[in-house]
Amino acid sequence: MNAEIPLPGSDSRALPVFPHRDLLGIEGLPRQAITSILDRADTYVAQNRKPDKKTAVLRGRTVINLFFENSTRTRTSFELAGKRLGGDVINMSVSASSVKKGETLIDTALTLSAMHPDVLVVRHPDSGAVSLLAQKVNCAVINAGDGAHEHPTQALLDALTIRRRRGHLEGLIVAICGDILHSRVARSNIHLLNAMGARVRVVAPATLMPVEIERLGVEVHATMAGGLKDADIVMMLRLQTERMSGRYIPSIREYFHFFGLDYEKLRAAKPDALIMHPGPMNRGIEIDSQLADDIHRSMILEQVELGVAIRMACLELLTQRARATI
Repeated sequence: MNAEIPLPGSDSRALPVFPHRDLLGIEGLPRQAITSILDRADTYVAQNRKPDKKTAVLRGRTVINLFFENSTRTRTSFELAGKRLGGDVINMSVSASSVKKGETLIDTALTLSAMHPDVLVVRHPDSGAVSLLAQKVNCAVINAGDGAHEHPTQALLDALTIRRRRGHLEGLIVAICGDILHSRVARSNIHLLNAMGARVRVVAPATLMPVEIERLGVEVHATMAGGLKDADIVMMLRLQTERMSGRYIPSIREYFHFFGLDYEKLRAAKPDALIMHPGPMNRGIEIDSQLADDIHRSMILEQVELGVAIRMACLELLTQRARATI
């Protein structure tokens, strides 16, 4: 049974202690842990819509956002999450840091750890770099995306978005379409959706499909018609051109013709199918602009909103675990 502790600076509700010090990925997380994060995030959605959005849950705690890759949505979302919980949030600009002067990732980690932060939120272009850093510091670490490996909070916010619209994840058919090969979002979502009992399909041209991806427990499709058939949720992915060396697609125009989502292709899905995209979107390449803005079908702006709630829940759960073990 999980220990429970009261919430500081809030009310008397008990909070289950998260079973891990860090959140480095979704792979291996039990269903109960995922559900705990989603349930906790649900409580923050209404709070984030109030005029007064702040609590004192992280009063006296320090969160450092350490981003070795540019990101507007994720970094801003974590910054808002930390500040709305009453924490001290520091954004480190790596382009102006000692890393550019030759300092190694490990030296940076040890330097920051010596300042006694409570949480490091790290994004890095190399897979596994965040896990390595977590081994060297004495605080909680949240993976905000590492290479083509994982992006756990994106998968969690996607799951919360689906659950709030559909009421559940179990049994839903979710089609993840596009650049599967380079997408950490796809990998984290595959692990999470499988853990929660959804049926996952991946749809991409052969050049953008990882070898033997079916071992992750997904159905593999080479056409949108087959992959979207009777789908409940259609999740589009951005073309990760910054991770591509060489030509993976003949042309942008041809890619959109065969794999870009539009109303015609969406007809293969269920009549009430909903669409998602982690952003940033390339309109007219991965998704038709009019469809992306369709308030009846698109959950893209909901994903952005709920991302703050998910990151608030993650920061709270990890810091409260640390408090409980003191």
